[in-house]
Amino acid sequence: MAHEGSRCHTFRYRLHPTKLQSQALILQQRYQCEMYNAALEERIGAWAWERRSVSYIDQCLTLTGLRECRPEVVASGITLCRGTLKRLDRAYGAFYRRVQNGETPGFPRFKPTSRFNSLEWGDRDGWKLKTQHRRLCLMGIGEIKANYHRPLKGEPKAITVKREGTKWWLSVRCVNVPAMPLARTCSEIGIDLGVVNQIATSDGELKKGQHFGTKARKKLLRAQRELATKQRGSNRRRRQVDEVVRLHQKIKNQRSDAAHKLSRQLVNDYDLIAFEDLKITNMVRAPKGIPGPEQPGAFLPNGASKKAALNRSIHDAGCGQAQSRGERQSLLHQPHVCRVPLRRRRKPGQPRRVSMS
Repeated sequence: MAHEGSRCHTFRYRLHPTKLQSQALILQQRYQCEMYNAALEERIGAWAWERRSVSYIDQCLTLTGLRECRPEVVASGITLCRGTLKRLDRAYGAFYRRVQNGETPGFPRFKPTSRFNSLEWGDRDGWKLKTQHRRLCLMGIGEIKANYHRPLKGEPKAITVKREGTKWWLSVRCVNVPAMPLARTCSEIGIDLGVVNQIATSDGELKKGQHFGTKARKKLLRAQRELATKQRGSNRRRRQVDEVVRLHQKIKNQRSDAAHKLSRQLVNDYDLIAFEDLKITNMVRAPKGIPGPEQPGAFLPNGASKKAALNRSIHDAGCGQAQSRGERQSLLHQPHVCRVPLRRRRKPGQPRRVSMS
């Protein structure tokens, strides 16, 4: 099935900044975090005191006077500041969408510098890719060594520089990416997702899940216990935080790699792939408390600890990643990937319903 229109794709590369460049990137992250919190405070205050809504355009107009009072904030260009304000605008848009859909609202909140770990350039100003010289040029920071392990395709439009633990990554968002259709196989398959067995195909094949989180659980618990003994603000705690982040990133990369290989194998072998449409958000929801009838404020056992272990196993199986990766690869390679809604199963001995219409 062909997908018409412009195709967007994100290419991710590893950055290797020097020590001075890393310090400059971290300092710029702190400045952008300060701007994010100030813009959020402006929106909250304007509505609380004046019942006035502040839009993304209104806040962008205030950037013209920022060069005089805070030149260090705009040292990497106005485009970076606009990316931070756009990030806040997307948070407000998601908040209004959840309110409209009746979901948990989740109002945008102030961010500490430890959780603000990315810089966004929304257009082509302030940065330049030098793929031939394996460099990324950033305004105010310099040329950073980049590992372009695969060629870019399409037209680069925006970039994001992100810090994950002690590593830096570059994400390049490209548009007009050409499709790469595969040879037709004239075969189709249905996929049933599970916990013990990651997938069960309509051909009768079972693929056992690898459960990377369960395998690394002992190391992770040991690292977290050591982190709890470190004094806040010390260098030892900072190094132990990096160790915990490294273990989490390793588990994340292993799950992502397994999901990518599985989805690519399915895309190569089949023209039609039907996944079981699981509502994973509902599946991993915590059980509600049961108030005790005799003692006010007390609750009866509701199996929350067992449900937490099940939720951990569902996340560890990576069911959602397999679905999303398959749908993402279908945009480039053009097989048809769909989700089949669940149907209520008939109990043994229950007669089959017959429609008279």
